[in-house]
Amino acid sequence: MNFSIKKRISSPLAKIVLAFTALFLMISSSSARTFVFTAIPDQDETQLQKRFGKVAAYLEKELAVEVKYIPVKSYTSAVSAFRNDQVQLAWFGGLSGVQARRLVPNSMAIAQGVEDQFFKSYIIAHHTTKLDRNNGLTKEMAGMSFTFGSKGSTSGRLMPEFYLREHFKESPNEVFKSVGFSGDHSRTIALVQSGAYQLGAVNFKVWERELAAGKIDSSKVSIIWETPNYPDYQWTIRGDVDAKWGEGFSQKVQNALLNIKDPEILNSFPRKGFVPASNHDYQPILDTAKSIGIID
Repeated sequence: MNFSIKKRISSPLAKIVLAFTALFLMISSSSARTFVFTAIPDQDETQLQKRFGKVAAYLEKELAVEVKYIPVKSYTSAVSAFRNDQVQLAWFGGLSGVQARRLVPNSMAIAQGVEDQFFKSYIIAHHTTKLDRNNGLTKEMAGMSFTFGSKGSTSGRLMPEFYLREHFKESPNEVFKSVGFSGDHSRTIALVQSGAYQLGAVNFKVWERELAAGKIDSSKVSIIWETPNYPDYQWTIRGDVDAKWGEGFSQKVQNALLNIKDPEILNSFPRKGFVPASNHDYQPILDTAKSIGIID
Protein backbone atom coordinates (compact mmCIF):
# COMPACT_ATOMS: atom_id res chain seq x y z
CA MET A 1 0.00 0.00 0.00
CA ASN A 2 2.78 2.43 0.95
CA PHE A 3 4.66 1.52 -2.23
CA SER A 4 1.57 2.28 -4.29
CA ILE A 5 1.21 5.76 -2.73
CA LYS A 6 4.87 6.57 -3.35
CA LYS A 7 4.58 5.40 -6.93
CA ARG A 8 1.56 7.60 -7.58
CA ILE A 9 3.21 10.68 -6.02
CA SER A 10 6.38 10.18 -8.03
CA SER A 11 4.53 10.03 -11.34
CA PRO A 12 4.99 13.02 -13.72
CA LEU A 13 1.31 13.96 -13.54
CA ALA A 14 1.34 13.96 -9.75
CA LYS A 15 4.41 16.20 -9.72
CA ILE A 16 2.64 18.67 -11.99
CA VAL A 17 -0.42 18.64 -9.73
CA LEU A 18 1.76 19.23 -6.68
CA ALA A 19 3.58 22.09 -8.41
CA PHE A 20 0.33 23.82 -9.35
CA THR A 21 -0.98 23.28 -5.81
CA ALA A 22 2.10 24.97 -4.37
CA LEU A 23 1.76 27.84 -6.84
CA PHE A 24 -1.92 28.26 -5.94
CA LEU A 25 -1.11 28.36 -2.24
CA MET A 26 1.62 30.95 -2.85
CA ILE A 27 -0.73 33.17 -4.88
CA SER A 28 -3.47 32.76 -2.29
CA SER A 29 -1.06 33.74 0.46
CA SER A 30 0.01 36.83 -1.50
CA SER A 31 -3.58 37.91 -2.26
CA ALA A 32 -4.48 37.40 1.40
CA ARG A 33 -1.75 39.82 2.51
CA THR A 34 -3.24 43.00 3.92
CA PHE A 35 -2.18 46.22 2.20
CA VAL A 36 -1.72 48.80 4.96
CA PHE A 37 -1.51 52.57 4.78
CA THR A 38 -1.29 55.49 7.15
CA ALA A 39 -1.30 59.28 7.13
CA ILE A 40 0.45 62.07 8.98
CA PRO A 41 -1.74 63.25 11.91
CA ASP A 42 -2.25 66.81 10.69
CA GLN A 43 -5.60 67.24 12.46
CA ASP A 44 -7.66 65.55 15.17
CA GLU A 45 -7.93 61.76 15.09
CA THR A 46 -11.71 61.65 14.64
CA GLN A 47 -11.44 63.49 11.33
CA LEU A 48 -8.57 61.26 10.21
CA GLN A 49 -10.49 58.05 10.96
CA LYS A 50 -13.50 59.36 9.06
CA ARG A 51 -11.44 60.40 6.06
CA PHE A 52 -9.20 57.39 5.71
CA GLY A 53 -11.81 54.78 6.58
CA LYS A 54 -13.54 55.79 3.35
CA VAL A 55 -10.26 55.62 1.44
CA ALA A 56 -9.55 52.11 2.78
CA ALA A 57 -12.97 50.85 1.66
CA TYR A 58 -12.49 52.41 -1.78
CA LEU A 59 -8.99 50.97 -2.28
CA GLU A 60 -10.06 47.51 -1.11
CA LYS A 61 -12.71 47.46 -3.82
CA GLU A 62 -10.41 48.80 -6.54
CA LEU A 63 -7.37 46.65 -5.71
CA ALA A 64 -9.22 43.43 -4.81
CA VAL A 65 -7.04 42.90 -1.74
CA GLU A 66 -7.67 43.57 1.93
CA VAL A 67 -6.77 47.18 2.75
CA LYS A 68 -6.37 48.64 6.23
CA TYR A 69 -5.74 52.15 7.52
CA ILE A 70 -3.79 52.49 10.76
CA PRO A 71 -3.47 55.82 12.62
CA VAL A 72 -0.17 57.06 14.00
CA LYS A 73 0.55 59.53 16.78
CA SER A 74 3.12 61.75 15.08
CA TYR A 75 4.77 62.65 11.81
CA THR A 76 7.89 60.80 12.95
CA SER A 77 5.94 57.62 13.66
CA ALA A 78 4.37 57.80 10.19
CA VAL A 79 7.85 57.85 8.65
CA SER A 80 9.01 55.04 10.97
CA ALA A 81 6.01 52.85 10.09
CA PHE A 82 6.80 53.31 6.39
CA ARG A 83 10.48 52.58 6.91
CA ASN A 84 9.75 49.40 8.90
CA ASP A 85 7.22 48.09 6.34
CA GLN A 86 4.37 48.33 8.85
CA VAL A 87 2.65 50.34 6.13
CA GLN A 88 3.24 50.22 2.41
CA LEU A 89 1.48 53.44 1.43
CA ALA A 90 1.26 56.78 3.22
CA TRP A 91 -0.35 60.18 2.86
CA PHE A 92 2.65 62.33 3.71
CA GLY A 93 3.35 66.03 3.79
CA GLY A 94 6.14 67.30 1.57
CA LEU A 95 8.85 67.02 4.22
CA SER A 96 7.77 63.70 5.76
CA GLY A 97 7.50 62.23 2.26
CA VAL A 98 11.04 63.30 1.40
CA GLN A 99 12.29 61.85 4.69
CA ALA A 100 10.48 58.53 4.14
CA ARG A 101 11.64 58.07 0.56
CA ARG A 102 15.26 58.67 1.59
CA LEU A 103 14.94 55.78 4.04
CA VAL A 104 13.24 53.22 1.74
CA PRO A 105 14.99 52.42 -1.56
CA ASN A 106 12.92 52.84 -4.73
CA SER A 107 9.91 54.28 -2.91
CA MET A 108 7.92 56.71 -5.05
CA ALA A 109 5.60 59.68 -4.77
CA ILE A 110 2.69 58.59 -6.98
CA ALA A 111 -0.16 61.08 -6.50
CA GLN A 112 -0.86 64.50 -5.03
CA GLY A 113 -3.94 66.61 -4.65
CA VAL A 114 -4.62 69.17 -7.36
CA GLU A 115 -4.13 71.84 -4.68
CA ASP A 116 -0.88 70.27 -3.44
CA GLN A 117 0.94 71.54 -6.50
CA PHE A 118 0.33 75.09 -5.24
CA PHE A 119 0.16 74.79 -1.47
CA LYS A 120 0.68 77.60 1.05
CA SER A 121 0.78 78.38 4.75
CA TYR A 122 -0.81 81.17 6.73
CA ILE A 123 0.69 83.12 9.61
CA ILE A 124 -2.20 83.84 11.98
CA ALA A 125 -2.44 86.22 14.92
CA HIS A 126 -4.57 86.74 18.03
CA HIS A 127 -6.62 89.94 17.93
CA THR A 128 -4.75 91.46 20.87
CA THR A 129 -1.60 91.76 18.71
CA LYS A 130 -3.37 94.40 16.60
CA LEU A 131 -1.77 92.80 13.52
CA ASP A 132 -3.58 92.21 10.22
CA ARG A 133 -2.81 91.57 6.54
CA ASN A 134 -1.79 95.18 6.08
CA ASN A 135 1.14 94.62 8.44
CA GLY A 136 2.56 91.48 6.80
CA LEU A 137 5.78 90.21 8.37
CA THR A 138 6.59 93.19 10.52
CA LYS A 139 9.11 94.01 13.22
CA GLU A 140 6.19 94.27 15.67
CA MET A 141 6.06 90.46 15.63
CA ALA A 142 9.46 90.25 17.30
CA GLY A 143 9.18 89.44 20.97
CA MET A 144 5.76 87.79 20.64
CA SER A 145 5.00 84.09 21.28
CA PHE A 146 4.79 81.83 18.23
CA THR A 147 3.67 78.24 17.65
CA PHE A 148 4.39 76.01 14.69
CA GLY A 149 2.45 72.78 14.11
CA SER A 150 4.39 69.52 14.16
CA LYS A 151 8.18 69.67 14.02
CA GLY A 152 8.01 67.48 10.90
CA SER A 153 5.28 69.48 9.14
CA THR A 154 5.95 71.09 5.78
CA SER A 155 3.13 73.63 5.99
CA GLY A 156 3.15 73.99 9.77
CA ARG A 157 6.90 74.35 10.25
CA LEU A 158 9.34 73.93 7.33
CA MET A 159 8.08 76.53 4.86
CA PRO A 160 6.91 79.13 7.42
CA GLU A 161 10.25 78.86 9.21
CA PHE A 162 12.14 79.24 5.94
CA TYR A 163 10.34 82.48 5.08
CA LEU A 164 10.58 83.83 8.62
CA ARG A 165 14.33 83.23 8.58
CA GLU A 166 14.60 84.83 5.16
CA HIS A 167 12.69 87.92 6.29
CA PHE A 168 14.11 88.48 9.77
CA LYS A 169 17.62 87.12 9.02
CA GLU A 170 17.46 85.22 12.31
CA SER A 171 16.07 81.90 13.56
CA PRO A 172 12.55 81.87 15.08
CA ASN A 173 14.08 81.30 18.53
CA GLU A 174 15.97 84.56 18.15
CA VAL A 175 13.00 86.50 16.78
CA PHE A 176 10.20 85.43 19.12
CA LYS A 177 9.83 85.51 22.89
CA SER A 178 8.91 81.81 22.90
CA VAL A 179 8.45 79.16 20.20
CA GLY A 180 6.22 76.10 20.54
CA PHE A 181 5.08 73.11 18.49
CA SER A 182 1.36 72.38 18.79
CA GLY A 183 1.45 68.97 17.07
CA ASP A 184 -1.18 69.65 14.41
CA HIS A 185 -2.87 72.47 12.51
CA SER A 186 -6.22 72.29 14.31
CA ARG A 187 -4.45 72.71 17.64
CA THR A 188 -2.40 75.63 16.32
CA ILE A 189 -5.59 77.48 15.41
CA ALA A 190 -7.13 76.70 18.80
CA LEU A 191 -4.03 77.87 20.68
CA VAL A 192 -3.80 81.18 18.84
CA GLN A 193 -7.54 81.75 19.01
CA SER A 194 -7.46 81.23 22.78
CA GLY A 195 -4.52 83.59 23.20
CA ALA A 196 -2.19 80.88 24.51
CA TYR A 197 0.11 81.93 21.66
CA GLN A 198 0.02 85.29 19.93
CA LEU A 199 1.10 83.99 16.53
CA GLY A 200 1.08 80.67 14.66
CA ALA A 201 1.73 78.93 11.34
CA VAL A 202 -1.04 76.86 9.81
CA ASN A 203 -1.87 74.87 6.68
CA PHE A 204 -4.26 76.95 4.54
CA LYS A 205 -6.49 73.96 3.80
CA VAL A 206 -7.09 73.19 7.47
CA TRP A 207 -7.80 76.87 8.10
CA GLU A 208 -10.38 76.96 5.30
CA ARG A 209 -12.02 73.73 6.50
CA GLU A 210 -12.25 74.87 10.13
CA LEU A 211 -13.54 78.27 9.06
CA ALA A 212 -16.28 76.63 6.97
CA ALA A 213 -17.14 74.37 9.92
CA GLY A 214 -17.63 77.39 12.19
CA LYS A 215 -14.70 76.51 14.45
CA ILE A 216 -12.87 79.81 13.92
CA ASP A 217 -13.91 83.03 15.63
CA SER A 218 -12.69 85.70 13.22
CA SER A 219 -12.99 88.34 15.91
CA LYS A 220 -10.26 86.57 17.89
CA VAL A 221 -7.87 85.19 15.27
CA SER A 222 -7.06 86.20 11.70
CA ILE A 223 -4.57 85.72 8.86
CA ILE A 224 -1.79 88.29 8.70
CA TRP A 225 0.46 86.78 6.00
CA GLU A 226 0.72 83.86 3.58
CA THR A 227 3.71 82.12 2.05
CA PRO A 228 4.42 81.79 -1.67
CA ASN A 229 3.24 78.49 -3.18
CA TYR A 230 5.16 75.23 -2.76
CA PRO A 231 4.53 71.47 -3.35
CA ASP A 232 3.17 69.62 -0.33
CA TYR A 233 1.05 66.54 0.44
CA GLN A 234 1.42 63.37 -1.60
CA TRP A 235 0.79 59.62 -1.59
CA THR A 236 4.07 57.70 -1.36
CA ILE A 237 4.38 53.95 -1.92
CA ARG A 238 7.18 51.56 -0.99
CA GLY A 239 9.41 50.31 -3.78
CA ASP A 240 8.89 46.63 -2.96
CA VAL A 241 5.10 46.34 -3.28
CA ASP A 242 5.21 44.78 -6.76
CA ALA A 243 7.40 41.97 -5.40
CA LYS A 244 4.79 41.25 -2.72
CA TRP A 245 1.48 41.87 -4.49
CA GLY A 246 2.45 41.17 -8.07
CA GLU A 247 3.90 43.02 -11.05
CA GLY A 248 2.08 46.27 -11.74
CA PHE A 249 0.49 46.55 -8.29
CA SER A 250 2.00 49.99 -7.60
CA GLN A 251 0.54 51.19 -10.90
CA LYS A 252 -2.86 49.84 -9.86
CA VAL A 253 -2.62 51.77 -6.60
CA GLN A 254 -1.68 54.95 -8.44
CA ASN A 255 -4.55 54.52 -10.90
CA ALA A 256 -7.00 53.93 -8.06
CA LEU A 257 -5.91 57.13 -6.30
CA LEU A 258 -6.03 59.20 -9.49
CA ASN A 259 -9.52 57.87 -10.23
CA ILE A 260 -11.11 58.88 -6.93
CA LYS A 261 -14.26 60.71 -8.03
CA ASP A 262 -16.50 60.29 -5.00
CA PRO A 263 -17.22 63.86 -3.78
CA GLU A 264 -17.53 62.59 -0.19
CA ILE A 265 -13.99 61.21 -0.23
CA LEU A 266 -12.53 64.23 -2.01
CA ASN A 267 -14.30 66.70 0.28
CA SER A 268 -12.93 64.97 3.35
CA PHE A 269 -9.35 65.83 2.33
CA PRO A 270 -10.47 68.39 0.96
CA ARG A 271 -9.16 68.14 -2.59
CA LYS A 272 -10.71 68.66 -6.02
CA GLY A 273 -9.02 65.47 -7.18
CA PHE A 274 -5.62 63.78 -7.44
CA VAL A 275 -2.95 64.11 -10.13
CA PRO A 276 0.28 62.18 -10.80
CA ALA A 277 3.31 63.05 -8.67
CA SER A 278 6.99 62.14 -8.80
CA ASN A 279 9.93 62.30 -6.41
CA HIS A 280 11.38 65.11 -8.52
CA ASP A 281 8.39 67.32 -7.71
CA TYR A 282 9.60 67.52 -4.10
CA GLN A 283 13.20 68.52 -4.76
CA PRO A 284 12.38 72.10 -3.60
CA ILE A 285 11.24 70.69 -0.24
CA LEU A 286 14.48 68.72 0.15
CA ASP A 287 16.54 71.77 -0.79
CA THR A 288 14.66 73.95 1.73
CA ALA A 289 15.00 71.37 4.51
CA LYS A 290 18.74 71.23 3.90
CA SER A 291 19.03 75.00 3.84
CA ILE A 292 17.67 75.39 7.37
CA GLY A 293 19.31 72.28 8.79
CA ILE A 294 16.30 69.96 9.18
CA ILE A 295 17.88 67.42 6.78
CA ASP A 296 21.63 66.90 6.42
